[in-house]
Amino acid sequence: MNMAQNIAAGLDRILTMEVVRVTERAAVAAARLRGRGDEKAADQVAVDAMRQELNRLAIKGTVVIGEGERDEAPMLYIGEEVGTGKGPAVDIALDPLEGTTICAKNLPNALAVIAIAEKGSLLFAPDVYMDKIAIGPGYAEGIIDIDAPPAENIANLAKAKGVAVSDITACILDRPRHAKLIDAVRATGAAIRLIGDGDVAGVIHTTDPEETGIDIYLGTGGAPEGVLAAAALRCTGGQMQGRLILDTPEKMARAEKMGISDPKRVYRAQDMARGDVLFAATGVTDGNLLDGVKFGRTFITTHTIVLRSSSRTVREIKARHQDLDKF
Repeated sequence: MNMAQNIAAGLDRILTMEVVRVTERAAVAAARLRGRGDEKAADQVAVDAMRQELNRLAIKGTVVIGEGERDEAPMLYIGEEVGTGKGPAVDIALDPLEGTTICAKNLPNALAVIAIAEKGSLLFAPDVYMDKIAIGPGYAEGIIDIDAPPAENIANLAKAKGVAVSDITACILDRPRHAKLIDAVRATGAAIRLIGDGDVAGVIHTTDPEETGIDIYLGTGGAPEGVLAAAALRCTGGQMQGRLILDTPEKMARAEKMGISDPKRVYRAQDMARGDVLFAATGVTDGNLLDGVKFGRTFITTHTIVLRSSSRTVREIKARHQDLDKF
């Protein structure tokens, strides 16, 4: 067995279930502040909980997608080393509370999210916007193209799915910058589900359209969130393309500093998250794919999905926690 095989086995054996605890702890911490209107407080408790649990894992972890650069974030910053230092060297992309506004307003689809991959496997993405298009598994390569008009992509997807265009639903962030995109999609006859925040969840919803009702994700959102979403799609066989929006000299310089040499490059999911990848997400609030945390008098319940790219395994874990002290 070679080194890469050893690392992959290590990721599976040590982390597949252990990583669930990381997102569970962050989700429970954030859920205690659902609907309180305080985004920063909810995010901070999720960060604290996730960091504490990460440092219990037997890994040599480096945060490559995190809460910001070191001078912007006191913990889980880009470049921070986490874990016990004993175990495989891994890259970590995380969002302890994806959808801070969603959580503060107690709206659907807030998540605690993490992706873990072999060292050097995750795109070191600057905190800029990324233009994105994504679909779920089961389609031939090449039916979506980030440079094609929305009508063409939707028509190709409908043909591949064997349905009318009117049976396709696109997920788009509800932002003024997407006004023309929304008009173009509606002109095709396809439906749109607008979301206020949480484009990691938006992309992940394409992986199970029968459950979520989402066939395709379109539009611009955060590049770090794009890497997290790409990790999930790598595990399910979905397709994604993304291009960084580097529209100022400052953004160009920041991207170059992070190793981005071609500002116009189109990244596929396998470019953003290579090799063996683990992805986990726990619901904070109820959503289309995951239930939110439930607080009982003597127990807490959580709902998590855990994905692995090398085996295309999707584990759905509904846990009932009766040891409340661990939270």
